[in-house]
Order: sequence, then structure tokens, then C-alpha cells
Amino acid sequence: MRIALGLEYDGGSFHGWQSQADGAGVQDALQRALGAVAGARVGVVAAGRTDAGAHATLQVVHFDTDATRLETAWVRGANAHLPETIAVRWAMPVEPEFHARFAATGRHYTYLLLDRPVRPALLNGKVGWYHRPLAVEAMRTAAATLLGRHDFSAFRAAECQAKSPVKTLDRLDIAREDDVVHFDLHAESYLQHMVRNIVGALVYVGSGRQAPDWMRAVLDSRDRARGAPTFAASGLYLTGVDYPTRWNLPPTVVPVRVPRG
Repeated sequence: MRIALGLEYDGGSFHGWQSQADGAGVQDALQRALGAVAGARVGVVAAGRTDAGAHATLQVVHFDTDATRLETAWVRGANAHLPETIAVRWAMPVEPEFHARFAATGRHYTYLLLDRPVRPALLNGKVGWYHRPLAVEAMRTAAATLLGRHDFSAFRAAECQAKSPVKTLDRLDIAREDDVVHFDLHAESYLQHMVRNIVGALVYVGSGRQAPDWMRAVLDSRDRARGAPTFAASGLYLTGVDYPTRWNLPPTVVPVRVPRG
């Protein structure tokens, strides 16, 4: 039987989604919990990897098992064995052809950036931080340059293993909520560190260090060295994955909201 799961996690204490030799990946914790419920080893496949320190409001995974359990048992049983920073939101059986990664048609990310003189305390580990207010309109002008299908080599990590640097960025919306700037992105797929590198470049523009048209020069250069430093992972959230309606999955997109005291 193939089971699909939707889960959320705070990635601050994990070394990213991917399984690690020391067992410190989100994938490791989930596999251990599901194995305890199934009474056998379970391997999971995710819609996409997240960086060390990054979070997810909705990550989709699938796994195969011979164990027969109620859907509620997969949810409650897994959560009973998971650390408090990971929670399974839903579980459901799916057809064997479903694949969490290859069946996905789009992925949503949000980056939260606090722009004030004082570093975050209550939001420590949940947002990125820049020490001065950023010009949202200038960043929007620069962001428009990145929309569409481009070679994003200038925003690609050196260790990225993607076969092609060409990606299609469908959406890059920028909005302010008090002293937190939201960057909302949608694409079918991304390069490693692509979102964080884009945010870093937009901060250069928003801070006045570079003009909005600098973004075009960076994009066209296809040279990572021409861009800005990679921004911190703490503000990055995978907020959902798109799938065709034929799979009849529960909601697979969950917007992130800034926690307030």
C-alpha cells in the first residue's frame, strides 16, 4: 500500500530534510516514527528537499508499506513518536502511481524577513533579519525581472545537482506586514539555494546598495559571483506543493503567518 502524508516542521534543529549519516535530518525522524507505527523499516520520498534551518508549513511525502493501519493511526501514531517540532497533518492511501516528487506540478515558498534595527528575539530562528527598513517598491521592480523562464545560474549554489539551471518562476510577490517583509514565490521546481540567493539580491536593492536594474545584469551574467550573499535559512518556508486534482489529496498549500505575542 502507498500512503501520502502532509506534514509541517520547524527545521531549526535539523540538518535539512535529507537523511543524514548522524540521523539529524527531518527525513530520519519521520522514518523512525513511521517505522514504529508500521513495525518495520519505512522509507519516505518528499516533494522537495529543504535546507538546514528551513521550515515547512506543508511538505508532502509518500511511502510504501505492507502494514494495514487506519489513516488516523498513521497520523496519531507517527506524531506520538515524532519530536515536537514535526507534526503529520494528514495521511491517506493513494494509487501506486502517485509520487510525491514527480507528480508535483508546482512548489510554493515564502521567505519572511524582519527589517528593523534590533535583531529578533521572539522570532529568532523563524525569520531572516536585516538591520534597516527595505524599500518594497524598489524590490518589486527588481523582482519583475526574474519572472518567466530563465537561466538562474547566478542564483544557484555551487553544489547544486540539478541537471539544468533553466527554471520558470511564475510568481514573486513582495508585501509588508508591519516590520516583516514577505517574499512569496511559485515555480515548478527550484535550484539549490535559489530562493535564498534571490532574497539576498533583493535585499541589496531594497537597501539601496544596488539599483533595481542591477538584477537584470546579475541574471544575464549567469555568474553566481555577481550576486549577493545567500540569505539565512531561518526565514525560508516551504508552504505547499501543487498536484493534479485526480489525486484527491487534502489541502496541500498552507500559507505561513507571522507569529505574534
